[in-house]
Amino acid sequence: MKVFYSEVHRKHHPAFEVMDGGLRTPYLESPERMDRILAALKKTKWAEIVEPHDFGLEPIFQLHDKAYLEFLASCWDEWAGSEATDKSVLLPATFALRRHPQRPKSLLGRAGYYLMDLSACIVEGTYEAALAAGNCALSAAQAILEGEHSAFALCRPPGHHAGKDYGAGYCFMNNAALGANWLSAEGRVAVLDIDYHAGNGTEELFYERDDVLTISIHADPNFEYPHFVGYADERGAGNGLGFHHNFPLPAKTKDDSYLKTLDKALGIIRKFEPKYLVISAGMDLYRDDRLGTFKITRTGIGEIGKHIGALGLPTVTVMEGGYNTEALGKNIVALLKGLK
Repeated sequence: MKVFYSEVHRKHHPAFEVMDGGLRTPYLESPERMDRILAALKKTKWAEIVEPHDFGLEPIFQLHDKAYLEFLASCWDEWAGSEATDKSVLLPATFALRRHPQRPKSLLGRAGYYLMDLSACIVEGTYEAALAAGNCALSAAQAILEGEHSAFALCRPPGHHAGKDYGAGYCFMNNAALGANWLSAEGRVAVLDIDYHAGNGTEELFYERDDVLTISIHADPNFEYPHFVGYADERGAGNGLGFHHNFPLPAKTKDDSYLKTLDKALGIIRKFEPKYLVISAGMDLYRDDRLGTFKITRTGIGEIGKHIGALGLPTVTVMEGGYNTEALGKNIVALLKGLK
């Protein structure tokens, strides 16, 4: 299996984030996550780690707002040249309510317009790392088009919380959506998000399309991030009505219950008859994850991979969350082995 990975991700390494209640804590979405996954993959006999290709900005402009990308590309230089006392991380204190907001001219005003929360921390290398992550997903998608049955995009930063014109939840560009959109030029695509948190960005980007089916299985947003998106009654709009499905699950969901829900989702995918599959693979569904409440075991993660693999579809797997760094590598290998 080809694994597309770039060392550029290390340039995105914020010193801290701000958690619920205002607690400043070391950034959980750390470079160590990739180190653990790479170490586990290198112990296998089937993982071929390769550099991604550079696809330029055009595939990204197809999904993300140009002004938003310009903000990501320029905001750090503006922040570094500002009169701020602490310039270690760019974070706004004011966020736009997305009714009919005006886009302000000030840097912190634009940051609040383009960022959804206090975990979307920007540092000097964030934009470059996000571009590299997007290229990993696009490279994996291109490998599928060239005949590979399965490819893994080892992306960091992750992407499924990023929408058309905003970053959120550690995400700045939607890697899985970039891969799915690339594949959609050649046939229908299903996106299955198994991250613990709802894939709000992916939902938004394809909400009015009928050529890309999107499904997210996640913790109920009534009690879990992102809170405002991910409910069962969100089914798409316009041409996309009926082509989006959310499966919100309760805290402490265990293997058996999760697999039953997964099988429902896979039934929807079979009915859709896609040519390709993209998986947003968040390992924060694991029972001991720092940001999750599910009780999914490593054996359960392997079964998830087997159930999905039974579809027999050419598949791009894209790395999303997972914050138990000690277990992360073994968990992603368990998923990928099931998919093989």
